[in-house]
Amino acid sequence: MHELSFGTWLIHISSVIEWIFTIFIIYKISTYKKYNLYFWFCLAMVPNLIGAMCAITWHIYDNQNALYGLVTLQGIFTFIGNSTLALASFTIFKKTEIYE
Repeated sequence: MHELSFGTWLIHISSVIEWIFTIFIIYKISTYKKYNLYFWFCLAMVPNLIGAMCAITWHIYDNQNALYGLVTLQGIFTFIGNSTLALASFTIFKKTEIYE
């Protein structure tokens, strides 16, 4: 694990913990009837979390070429996660939009 500095590891790990915490908070908010659409938003966050874990796993093993497929998986899950977050955000916007 010598490839990254301590500060970089601290940021990587704290970001993943923060992302997990945010998913749980948004899920808790979605249990209120008024905000039930937010369930789909917290679900849309999961692919990005998987992508982050792929990147961290690759770094844990000192960026070995044998595990380079994790970089591809990370990119795929980031794309899927960003797309699902955009879709969930757009859906929440359209369903809560006030027409005058």
